[in-house]
Amino acid sequence: MGDLRTVLQEMAALPADRPMGMPGAFYTSAQQFEWEKSTVLRKGWHCLGRTDEIPEPGDFFTVQLLDEPLIVVRGDDDQIRILANVCRHRGMPLAEGRGTAKRFVCSYHAWMYGRDGTLLRAARMNNAGFDSKNCRLHGHNMQIWQGFIYCNLDAEAAPFGPEATALDTMLTPYETDQFRVVHVAEEDWHTNWKCLVENFMEGYHLSVVHPQTLHEYTPTGLATKSVSGPGFTSYWANYPDNIPSRGQGAPGLSAAERQRSSLFARFPTQVASQAASLLVSISIFPLAADLIRVKWTMSVYGDDLEDETIQSRIKLWEEVNREDREKLEKMQVALKSQHAAAGPLASEDYEGTVRDFQLWLAEQDASFGSQIQAAE
Repeated sequence: MGDLRTVLQEMAALPADRPMGMPGAFYTSAQQFEWEKSTVLRKGWHCLGRTDEIPEPGDFFTVQLLDEPLIVVRGDDDQIRILANVCRHRGMPLAEGRGTAKRFVCSYHAWMYGRDGTLLRAARMNNAGFDSKNCRLHGHNMQIWQGFIYCNLDAEAAPFGPEATALDTMLTPYETDQFRVVHVAEEDWHTNWKCLVENFMEGYHLSVVHPQTLHEYTPTGLATKSVSGPGFTSYWANYPDNIPSRGQGAPGLSAAERQRSSLFARFPTQVASQAASLLVSISIFPLAADLIRVKWTMSVYGDDLEDETIQSRIKLWEEVNREDREKLEKMQVALKSQHAAAGPLASEDYEGTVRDFQLWLAEQDASFGSQIQAAE
């Protein structure tokens, strides 16, 4: 693992005009994954979903983020909270899936919690040391941005700051926070979490992997790098001039913004595609070096798209995801080869976003390594 960390720094230090990707072990090593879990993943902001997945008080959905089971719930005060999905009595999960609940009741010993995590009832607790006020559910660090819900498992983590102003500027004309969810799906993929980030964020593969689904609208040759900065990157998948409109979207959009998809990543684990009338976001939940849970949401702008069109877009994205999954799962097997060495990256417009991710990982890795050394 130490060697991989050294290689990461060496790759990051290469000249901008000759970037290289990481060797296969970077994506297959269990030891590397455990290091990432304790550092860049444990300390990172992760997108859990959209705010309008839980529009009414009591609406909730559950998530497993690394080793932490979570309940994302809208409270009686209309505030969204991220609670530990762990009963304070003996550790039983309190909720599964998604739904609406007036209270969260443990199925083991019937301890009952309010939507804000307060312990409301613990039957037959004749224990002199018991104090219900000290048994509320833990509330995790939470932030909302552009209609997305984020969680950081580090209670001391600083919130998003002005470092992503350029990304905000890119998304503001789309009115991203106003989009409404029309589809949510989850499935497990046998690939490394970094492979999906890199795959989604480069246009180099579009025409090759998606000849029937994406090439017509977003051919590789029209992909161009867009804004990047601390913790994010983006590119534009531009449409050919002869392609018909895919929806008007927000009134403030320019003709150019209506004629492309703006793809962005918020590191470490969210990737998304923002178009005029359609927003698709993928949240990646790493489970092992070669396994991830993928949650993807599709949202639309107002009533721009008819139900029939929405259903066809859902089917399209199901096929796009299937195509990507098939390639990544095959690659995950091959990456274990001793011959899966570092390879050269394509130019800025095609894989500059992969380079951005690599540079961010190297910076984070160096920072965490220094912190650990200082503590020892």
